[in-house]
Amino acid sequence: MDVPATEFQQRRIGDPTHNSYVAEGIDRHRPTRMAPLSLLRAMSPTKTRELKLRYGEVKKSLIDAIGSPLYSDSGFFLYCGDSLELLPRLVSANLNIDLTVTSPPYNIGKEYEEVLGVQEYVDFSSRWMSQVYEVTNPQGAFWLNVGYLDVQDRGLCVPIPYLIWDKSPFFLLQEIVWKYGAGVSTKRRLSPRNEKWLFYVKDPSKYTFNLDEIRDPNVKYPNQKKNGKYRCNPLGKNPSDVWEFPKVTTGSKRSSKERTGHPAQFPLPVVERVVRASSHPLQLVLDPFAGSCSAGIAAVGLGRLFIGFEIRQDYCELSINRYETFKRQQSKLQHQGELF
Repeated sequence: MDVPATEFQQRRIGDPTHNSYVAEGIDRHRPTRMAPLSLLRAMSPTKTRELKLRYGEVKKSLIDAIGSPLYSDSGFFLYCGDSLELLPRLVSANLNIDLTVTSPPYNIGKEYEEVLGVQEYVDFSSRWMSQVYEVTNPQGAFWLNVGYLDVQDRGLCVPIPYLIWDKSPFFLLQEIVWKYGAGVSTKRRLSPRNEKWLFYVKDPSKYTFNLDEIRDPNVKYPNQKKNGKYRCNPLGKNPSDVWEFPKVTTGSKRSSKERTGHPAQFPLPVVERVVRASSHPLQLVLDPFAGSCSAGIAAVGLGRLFIGFEIRQDYCELSINRYETFKRQQSKLQHQGELF
């Protein structure tokens, strides 16, 4: 049915004098790739040999301590099981995890979780985070992505960091706000468009942080000087504690290429930045709530080794398919590079 002209006149969002998107003629939606090109590039022959050797060593330690993984390949290890049971067994492997990056259930009734009372959820979080601490390298880091939950009679969208930030022995270095463009629409409150990452370290006086690996080259005044010297690092600026990355989206003409069947998938560029910042090649990256294994793909793509725990068989199968697709794409791109 045609919309009356008067309704168009009342729609300020369609008026270029009110809406800069319309005025500039820009579609601000930025769909993600199946994987960023930075994760598909080939490693040097030396690094490839080192990774293969390290993979064999880690595999033996894992099998001795935990048993055979459901799937393993080229530094990617995936176990199907409960992280609360697998993490204590990982301690005996003596592998020293260099980085844990994960997004656990938010306790909001998703298909993969059982909703707990708030205190039960806090206790559950404290338990698994403390287990992660036990397996972490003395210079290691722990990045935790969490959202919001409902505290009955107290709050509708209570940030989970308020409840669990101090419930493990880790030292909280800072909170990072992940801002994204798409999300739930609301009418009686502001539309939520961010989640938090909590950046923990084991030793606040000595930890891995590779700032040059994640600098942002988009500097507004790159040639600005003070006392005759350039003010900004030649590689770019510190990206700050507010990160803007698009979510993994769904819908006609808007679905991200990396989209899987997992209902709570975070985008590869976010976890890529975390892996680059807080680990080195050949080091171990853990995700005890692996989901669709975004952390695993980012880790392997950057020359790290990944250990993932996922309790659901269907998500494990999804992740294996996703990883194998990623490896095929990586191999294809590298082969094309050799041809030219």
